[in-house]
Amino acid sequence: MGRYRTIIVYKDYFENFLNTQPSKVQRKILQILRVIEDVEVIPSNHLKHIEGTEGLYEIRVIFGGNIYRMFCFFDALKVVVLLSGFQKKTEKTPIAMIRKNSKLMRDYYKDKNNKEI
Repeated sequence: MGRYRTIIVYKDYFENFLNTQPSKVQRKILQILRVIEDVEVIPSNHLKHIEGTEGLYEIRVIFGGNIYRMFCFFDALKVVVLLSGFQKKTEKTPIAMIRKNSKLMRDYYKDKNNKEI
């Protein structure tokens, strides 16, 4: 069976985050990313729209009692763009992280549009 969507990474924020995690956490994150690529309907426990944003989502991973979040958005229906990640230590996603990743999403579209000219 084919994949329903493709995941790409914008800049190196996500990779930097992933590389700082223990190998078991890295495997769990990569497992959830494969689920997002491979299933037609992404379970809501893995992907949630961030309220107050225009198209920014967080991928949610729980492992060993810790919570990890990766910011992403959809560029067309079949492409998920990963932005960055962090280990969540508070109930709410920090507003500074939301602002940073909203800016990264805008930068992605600016870069993409400049390359298409």
